[in-house]
Amino acid sequence: MPNIAIVAGEASGDLLGSHLITALKAHRPDIQFFGIAGPKMQSAGAKTLYPMERLSVRGYIEVLKHLPGLLKLRRDLLKQIIAAKPDLFIGVDAPDFNFWLEKKLKKTGIPTIHYVSPSIWAWRGGRIKGIKKAVSHMLALFPFEPAIYQRASIPVSFVGHPLADELPLEPDQKSAQKLLKIEKGKLVFALLPGSRQSEVQEHSALLVKTALLLSQQYENALFLVPLITRETRKIFETERYKLAPEADNIQILFGHAHDAMEAADMVILASGTATLEAALLKRPMIITYKMPALSWQILKRMRYQPYVGLPNILADKWLVPELLQKEATPEKLTEKSIEILENKEGLEKLHDEYLQIHYSLKQDSAEKAAQAVLSYL
Repeated sequence: MPNIAIVAGEASGDLLGSHLITALKAHRPDIQFFGIAGPKMQSAGAKTLYPMERLSVRGYIEVLKHLPGLLKLRRDLLKQIIAAKPDLFIGVDAPDFNFWLEKKLKKTGIPTIHYVSPSIWAWRGGRIKGIKKAVSHMLALFPFEPAIYQRASIPVSFVGHPLADELPLEPDQKSAQKLLKIEKGKLVFALLPGSRQSEVQEHSALLVKTALLLSQQYENALFLVPLITRETRKIFETERYKLAPEADNIQILFGHAHDAMEAADMVILASGTATLEAALLKRPMIITYKMPALSWQILKRMRYQPYVGLPNILADKWLVPELLQKEATPEKLTEKSIEILENKEGLEKLHDEYLQIHYSLKQDSAEKAAQAVLSYL
């Protein structure tokens, strides 16, 4: 009976991992999966040894606080994986955590597959040498990535992005608004502060203040704020009651990020995987991000390209605005939102650009990834 160790570190990895597990089980129902899995991977049949939330830490300063616990967890996990003698290991994203594991496991003769290339095309390109020591095979989501690995003689497969397979080429805004019981005639904004507690703490006040300014411009404005945990919801609600206790047009949703974006006329969101989903939903957007000043200075010095948002990286041009760090102010977000919404011709062009991105990523990715994995069993 094949036994696969698999580790995902956050919600986006949990989604990718669950698709892959389902595709693999369609070919080999007898495969067993264990490691670190989120709720979606567990539903697909993976056994988790630790809560995935323990790996969801971002930013240099934030990671340092949790480092001793993370290092101990990783050492303990390595021992358990080696003892279980799996047929192979799959690291789903979480590169800083998984590459160390993969390097150790590869040395013991266990094949290692890494699902989701880290953004070495954006920063820290020197990692390719370390990746070669750690990874038997790379599964790349984006079409420009394989060439980087081929140059370094690392086996690689372009598998596309599962979101592009999952989402229709044309979204259904009316159905999404109906599902969320939105009154007709509302101008809908989706505000996504990020999935981590640290991100929600950084972005809550910014987004609430932006909503207040936009409400002055548009009387019919409605703001949907999807949050996936009680903790993030509490952080946002605290900020909202402090800054806008009377604002009844700011609605906090428990989950429903996809529906909120599909229902929206405009999306303002923290940089991350959600920016790709917004693009595949053909939504005009502004990407924003704030982090502790020291983390920002370190990251900024390591960047290779001007963009941080996936839609801009995939288009290789400024498709959507990015207002980051000091540029991330309620006034600038409001001004840019109005500019985008009032430019009807620009909205049509943006839709066509999004469509091209969608076609390039629609590859039946779970099946392609599964085929690459099966070749190692």
